[in-house]
Amino acid sequence: MRWRCTCAYDGTDFLGWQSQKGGGTVQDYLEKRLAHIFQKPVRVHGSGRTDSGVHARAQVFHFDADWAHPVEHLRRALRSGLPRGLAVTSVKKAAPDFHARFSARGKRYRYKLHLGHAGPFEARWCWSFGERELDVALMREAAKKLLGKHDFSGFSGQYKEGENPVKDLRRLVIVKKGRRVEFVVEASGFLYKMARGLVGALVAVGQGKLSVEDMERILKSKTRTHEIATAPAIGLCLEKVFYD
Repeated sequence: MRWRCTCAYDGTDFLGWQSQKGGGTVQDYLEKRLAHIFQKPVRVHGSGRTDSGVHARAQVFHFDADWAHPVEHLRRALRSGLPRGLAVTSVKKAAPDFHARFSARGKRYRYKLHLGHAGPFEARWCWSFGERELDVALMREAAKKLLGKHDFSGFSGQYKEGENPVKDLRRLVIVKKGRRVEFVVEASGFLYKMARGLVGALVAVGQGKLSVEDMERILKSKTRTHEIATAPAIGLCLEKVFYD
């Protein structure tokens, strides 16, 4: 039986999503809990990796295991025994050919930046930008130049060999609410650190370090440049994974 699940986590205390030697990742904790439930190793497959410190409201994963009891009992069993910063929010039976990663048709991330110094109840989930200002109108103008299907190598970190660097950036919205600036980024897929690279580049535009024309130049160059600083992981959250 294949199971499709959704989980949410505060990434502050996790070493990212993907399992690694020594543990401490979201995948490690989920697999440890599943092994306890089923009394055997159970492999979890996620919709994609999130880096250390990155959060998620709706990370999707699947696994295969036979379960003879009501689905709700499996959800309760899976929710128990997990770290406080990790919660399984849904468990459903899935089609045999469903794959959390390969069946996905897109993802949406939200990045939060605080102009000034964030308070103790916000500081874990946003980039405290200090006493600096941003030209949000100029950032919005630059964001429009990035929409559409492009090779986003210039805004990503080193990605896997053979991975297609062309992604369809469907939405890139910048919303200012008082001292909070939020970036909503939605695409067919994301290269390694691409979402944080886009935010970092737009922030550089807002500071006057890069121009709108520079953004177009970097996009066309398909080459990562030192002109772009990757935004800190603390402000990024995987908000939704889209499926047919």
